[in-house]
Amino acid sequence: MLTRVISTAVSTVLSPAARHSHVVATEASSQPMSGMWTVKVLGLGVVALSLGVELLVRLLRHLRPFNKTLNEVLFFPSEVACVEHVFTSLPRSCLCPLPHGAETSLSRLLRRIMSASSSLDLCVFAFSNMNLSRAVLALHARGVTVRVLTDKHYVAITGSQIGVLRKAGICARCDANSVYMHHKFALVDGRLLLTGSLNWTQTAVQSNTENVLVTEEPDLVRPFVQEFNRLWESNDPARCFRPKRPKV
Repeated sequence: MLTRVISTAVSTVLSPAARHSHVVATEASSQPMSGMWTVKVLGLGVVALSLGVELLVRLLRHLRPFNKTLNEVLFFPSEVACVEHVFTSLPRSCLCPLPHGAETSLSRLLRRIMSASSSLDLCVFAFSNMNLSRAVLALHARGVTVRVLTDKHYVAITGSQIGVLRKAGICARCDANSVYMHHKFALVDGRLLLTGSLNWTQTAVQSNTENVLVTEEPDLVRPFVQEFNRLWESNDPARCFRPKRPKV
């Protein structure tokens, strides 16, 4: 009996210590597993955040035409500055004495034109500005479909860039059904309209008081698309660019 009582007492005294040792051992063994789960949860959180940001960006891009339609007005004459940075990403690739990197009405106009990815429809009375011609040629070299409509009287004036464009393989037609084809507008990818008083000449860009409206408003763009297509279909290029007959 005495032996049993002593054994019971010893067991009673030692049990809390034993239980404490068991708890400590259990907690120690669970710490590595708890750390692994923390890392996994953090990793999943980072992935979820990245996916959320990407989805948000895509949603904003998708909603942009409904929330923020591009509308811009450019006034001329443009500040005289180098526009080489519009055509190349190389820093200071031009050594001319003009200011470099300046954003002017001309540089913004060039950027809008060169944003074309599929098509550029150009309907302009006079075209002699070499920077604008360079932009059109660059688009053609990139595979953008370029169509040009111009006036039958001004197509061959000194400095006209129409011949340069045609030599590069760009299709150009002139309006033979009116006294003057006096439009000055361009359509970028059929969604962006550039229109105003500006002729695409050096004098207009650097000396004249002119304006260009840039807009993506569908109700404004659509009539210009229809007008361009009407003029394009109704004018045969042979009426404007007849080969010279040999003298007899």
